[in-house]
Amino acid sequence: MIIKQNRGRQWLEWRQRVLIVMQVLGAGGCVWLFVGLFSGDMGLTRYLSMRDHAWNLEQELSTLRRESATLQHDITRLQHDPAKIEQLAREQLGYVRKGETVYQLVPDPDKKLESLSKP
Repeated sequence: MIIKQNRGRQWLEWRQRVLIVMQVLGAGGCVWLFVGLFSGDMGLTRYLSMRDHAWNLEQELSTLRRESATLQHDITRLQHDPAKIEQLAREQLGYVRKGETVYQLVPDPDKKLESLSKP
């Protein structure tokens, strides 16, 4: 049978001090990690703002892709559809066919002045 020697009171006090120091260091490390989580260049707040920014960019990209597809469709129509070319020439350039009569409605200048003078 082996009998252990009593280590004494000093050994118990030393052990308690070591445990207290370890607890303080552990708590300090937890605080340091917590602060690092919420601040700094790559903290949680930065991550959340970057995630929102990425979501906004994805939405903008999908909008631009839809717009690009629409414009590509318009280009194809302009290259191959004479009716579309004629429609744009009439609307934007004021072209008319031979034999057509163009009527322009000019607003009455007296009514225009009256509408401007009324509050």
